[in-house]
Amino acid sequence: MLPPDQVTQKLVSFPRISLEEMENFRLMNRTDTKYVLSFSKVPAILEGMNGNYRILTINGRNLFFYHTTYLDTPEYLFFNQHVTGKRSRHKVRYRKYEINQLTFLEVKKKTNKDRTVKWRMEDNLAVDGKCSQLAKEFINKHVPLSPLTLRPVLLNTFSRLTFVGTDISERVTVDFGIAYSDHAGKSESLKSVAVIEIKKDTLTARSPVADMLKASAVYPGGFSKYCIGSALLNQNLRINILKPKLLLINKIENENL
Repeated sequence: MLPPDQVTQKLVSFPRISLEEMENFRLMNRTDTKYVLSFSKVPAILEGMNGNYRILTINGRNLFFYHTTYLDTPEYLFFNQHVTGKRSRHKVRYRKYEINQLTFLEVKKKTNKDRTVKWRMEDNLAVDGKCSQLAKEFINKHVPLSPLTLRPVLLNTFSRLTFVGTDISERVTVDFGIAYSDHAGKSESLKSVAVIEIKKDTLTARSPVADMLKASAVYPGGFSKYCIGSALLNQNLRINILKPKLLLINKIENENL
């Protein structure tokens, strides 16, 4: 998905940051705050961000496409951990970065102190959906269950803009064009929804973009790509706790028809 012209125009004057410079802002142990909003509000948010953030640029490009395969147990352990509010929970995924064609196995842990810790290793998921021996050892090191029980359950694609604070240790991602599919052939896409995520060392740090979102009447309210996609495609799951978020998504989509 290519961004509309009004978004592209807002990006032209942003100062750039390279992938190499981004290594200083990896924030693999961080706090996350997510906002769900209509993509139509993004141009105004970007305009207000200019001057406080640099945009990630690689080979002259600043819009990047991601392809993610989520793994879970047959009982959807990770999904259920999330929707039941378990304080300490995990996600396991393979994420392919289109810009360099690299794929990483990534394990994310939400701690009981509401911090996100991420580990990753370069690896590819086999065509048959089975993990390599190295991948199994990696998962076993970070997740308290046997990796033999994990299988691909959801495919997700989206486009992303990434920004880094000019004078604060903060990363901001803007995701849109979010789409889902599964191995049964079901698919869903969120054509009008954008998700902004603020990643930083501590929740108490100043955040210019958080101030702008608040001024635009956009408030924090978690969004898990994995859980939302699973709920949209699999009606057999426990989705009651996600219904307010699903109603918000449906409202945004209907308003932009």
